[in-house]
Amino acid sequence: MRNPMKKVILSLSLIFGITCLAQAQFGGLGKILIDKGSELAGGSLNKIIKQPAAITTNFKDVQRDGKKPPSFHEGETAQPLYLLPKAPEGGFKLCAGYYEMTNKSYCLQAGTRGPSNGDGYMLAPVLGPKQDVVIEILKRGESHPNVSQHDIQVLLWAIIARTRFADYNTQIKLTATTLLTPAFLLKLEGGALGILPANLMEKAKAQLPQPIQAVFEAENNIRRLAASGNSTYEEIERYAMLAGLVPVVDNEFPSGTWSLHPDGYYIRFIPSGYSVTKTQIYVPQELVDSKPGLVYDAPNGIACPANTGAQRLIQTNEPLNPNYSLKLRAKCF
Repeated sequence: MRNPMKKVILSLSLIFGITCLAQAQFGGLGKILIDKGSELAGGSLNKIIKQPAAITTNFKDVQRDGKKPPSFHEGETAQPLYLLPKAPEGGFKLCAGYYEMTNKSYCLQAGTRGPSNGDGYMLAPVLGPKQDVVIEILKRGESHPNVSQHDIQVLLWAIIARTRFADYNTQIKLTATTLLTPAFLLKLEGGALGILPANLMEKAKAQLPQPIQAVFEAENNIRRLAASGNSTYEEIERYAMLAGLVPVVDNEFPSGTWSLHPDGYYIRFIPSGYSVTKTQIYVPQELVDSKPGLVYDAPNGIACPANTGAQRLIQTNEPLNPNYSLKLRAKCF
């Protein structure tokens, strides 16, 4: 499909077709993609404020037992994680050793600052009403290299901002319909909000704690831009990510702190901005001996900052600049 006009026609057909498919497959429920959520736009202020966040993960959800300091296995040379065999359901089959991969990552919190060099990021589960949708987007994105990282990030920001599907601009709808089935598209509407006018926004902010006000306002601005047909990535990013460094670093969880994964291996995250993260994994031999079949599937976890003023980062199984001419030092499969 090299002809640009054919691409445009295909895109518009896809957007129209997915709505028709939803209506045919789910009957009256398909209309949710257009109508649901309107009651919230004109609903009570109390109802708007109490809508849960799309992703609720925070540092309280981090399993801190078993954590290791940044010096854990310091000086060892890591092997490329992406050279490990892929698991059928996604992710990498693990064997004993020390591995790393620089991978695509995505911001999952609006109105916060980007990572700083001193912040510790630890493993937490993906939690919240849209957890299944977010995980599905990243898993499907791996098999759709034609969908850019920027387009996926904008879709994720629209979801985090609780934007109604009906309000998505054409490009965001195209990204969503490329990566999600009708069943997942229907899930986008639950808890979605309309664009709040300035007077309602000020009333809502007045009833929220100070730290949450900036996030609430940033989400409304993202909803407004997501509905615009000519907004740029940079404009949306300006509201999603505050300028400047995180003002305070948590010394108890410095950068490079290792988390103990629920499956028994160790993992840590070292972000370079929000779109690139170095993921390192250490798998003890005794763990492999007692628990074969271990798999690391990145989208199932969030790199959560100890500092709540920084952004949550969800990881992917997609390496950046991989070198497949390299070989693993030991064969374990």
